[in-house]
Amino acid sequence: MAKLVDASDLKSEALIRRAGSSPAARTSPPLLTLGQRVIKSYPLPMTDRKYEILHRESLFQGFFRVDRLHLRQELFTGGWSAPFSREVFSGCQKAAIVLLFDPQNDKVVMIEQFRPGPAAKNDNPFMLELVAGAVDPGETLEETAKRESREEAGCDVRALEKIFSYYPTPRSLSEHVTLFVGRTTAPEDGTIHGLEQEGEHIRVKVLDAAQAISLLYSGKLRDAASLIGLQWFALHHTDLRSRWLVSETNIPVI
Repeated sequence: MAKLVDASDLKSEALIRRAGSSPAARTSPPLLTLGQRVIKSYPLPMTDRKYEILHRESLFQGFFRVDRLHLRQELFTGGWSAPFSREVFSGCQKAAIVLLFDPQNDKVVMIEQFRPGPAAKNDNPFMLELVAGAVDPGETLEETAKRESREEAGCDVRALEKIFSYYPTPRSLSEHVTLFVGRTTAPEDGTIHGLEQEGEHIRVKVLDAAQAISLLYSGKLRDAASLIGLQWFALHHTDLRSRWLVSETNIPVI
């Protein structure tokens, strides 16, 4: 049975929240003409929208958690919406993803592992991905990125650069991920890693940089993080490799 959380336990959530800090400009919306139709324009920026969480229900608590939020929001047209509910999958709150790159040998390190999501749809569950993992309590994103690189790929990361932070599925998932590029030395292709106590059995895939970039056009990448990371890498590969190699020799090599 769903547990209704008492509003007195959520005082901080019950306050009206604002997505940004600047005051909203309360002006009458201008009129725009589109053919014979007259429409209103509402230029108030998204950062000034307010919302209010009325209460939260816990529907399921296992390795992951599912909550139902009862809330209302400020409307683009002015005023407030009627109360509505949304279910949110609250798995890990923060995660780190690492595109592992060996500039000396011009190699990208990826991993292949079983994923239950595609299996539930009778799709191929063995995914070629970037190293990723949830941030443990007391851990920084950078510490997680380095730990997961060792656990999943046997790679020691000597340098990290942040690429992006984003919500993979903001419609229903509270997880927020940060994508890094990590400097490493590529291990032997095909080595097996992962934590046995977590049921992990992960195979390392070492690719030439050009081969990794070509995956963008092959249809073999099926997760957002790998697509985003390798698109970034395709744009920044030459500059990144030059910077990291120069940092060792002080002599441009590309």
